[in-house]
Amino acid sequence: MADELKKGLEGVLVAESELSFIDGDAGQLVYRGYSIDDLAREASFEEVVYLLWNGHLPDREELDAFAASMAEERTVDESVHSAVRDLADAEEDPMAALRTVASHLSAHDPDADADPADREANLRKARRLTAKLPTALAAYTRLRNGEDPVEPDEDLPHAANFLYMLNGEEPNDVLAETFDMALVLHADHGLNASTFSAMVTASTLADIHSAVTAAVGTLSGSLHGGANANVMRMLKEIESSGKDPEQWITDALDEGRRVAGFGHRVYNVKDPRAVILGEKSEELGEAAGDTKWFEMSRTIEEYVGEEKGLAPNVDFYSASTYYQMGIPIDIYTPIFAISRVSGWTAHVLEQYEDNRLIRPRARYVGEKDLEFVPLDER
Repeated sequence: MADELKKGLEGVLVAESELSFIDGDAGQLVYRGYSIDDLAREASFEEVVYLLWNGHLPDREELDAFAASMAEERTVDESVHSAVRDLADAEEDPMAALRTVASHLSAHDPDADADPADREANLRKARRLTAKLPTALAAYTRLRNGEDPVEPDEDLPHAANFLYMLNGEEPNDVLAETFDMALVLHADHGLNASTFSAMVTASTLADIHSAVTAAVGTLSGSLHGGANANVMRMLKEIESSGKDPEQWITDALDEGRRVAGFGHRVYNVKDPRAVILGEKSEELGEAAGDTKWFEMSRTIEEYVGEEKGLAPNVDFYSASTYYQMGIPIDIYTPIFAISRVSGWTAHVLEQYEDNRLIRPRARYVGEKDLEFVPLDER
């Protein structure tokens, strides 16, 4: 049994966690005992971050203090702004830019040299990372468009502040609520690839900035975080083709193309996060008087479900939701990251509390007993 090969660590238990539970057959996601449906509809992103890091939902006093402490950390050092400008001028990929910023932030963190076992220092670092990465992402997006960065507004909630820094104007209540809900839905999701990457890094007793940098790099891959952008590109391609969505999907499948936003390594039914985001996509379309993106998505969902037995994942409806909010397609995955950093850091905190170096084995399948030939005789 010890030598049984499990490629991709499929089904292998490597850790215990109190953070999130997934029932792939029931389509259930739980953060620390609370249904994602309840949290997404009733709790703010700040409440969920507090829950992940502290193990319980905050009362009003705790929430006010926590939200204020997060808001106070949003401003980034001028050297970080300078790095962001350079990355924007170089037209660096947004996820690569975010990865660089995550690492750079350690240079200005007063707790950078703290012992990895110092939980309070790690909580402060997690708070700074969660607060500052959105500022850097918004600045990068504006700078590459020739616009000046917008300073964060400490009076705005986390989600609304990001949209304000991105667009230069305060979002209306519908947009702010929708984006806050999206951040809640993406905050954590068990031992996914990027979270595991962060945990592996932390298990060496590397610092939390290194763990988050590793996680951002892992999330950048198209098999993990890039699917939502690919979904929107697919929808736009369908629209420009003039084809009926069902015909376009049929042709794509016949050509061996993969339909983005479907299937999941954990869920065997519709992703519960996709259920909620599908509703928001429809609401945004109705508010704008144009539901074409939602209608197209729903047609594709029904057709792929009938033809392939596949259900949509969170990326499928987050695409049209973000697009209708005016968010550029190529920062969909970075937005995933500025939410998931709360979950990454929560798992890193757990890892530090009961650490054991994560060191799996590989089965050697190469040659053995080869005879060495000196260089001059080869």
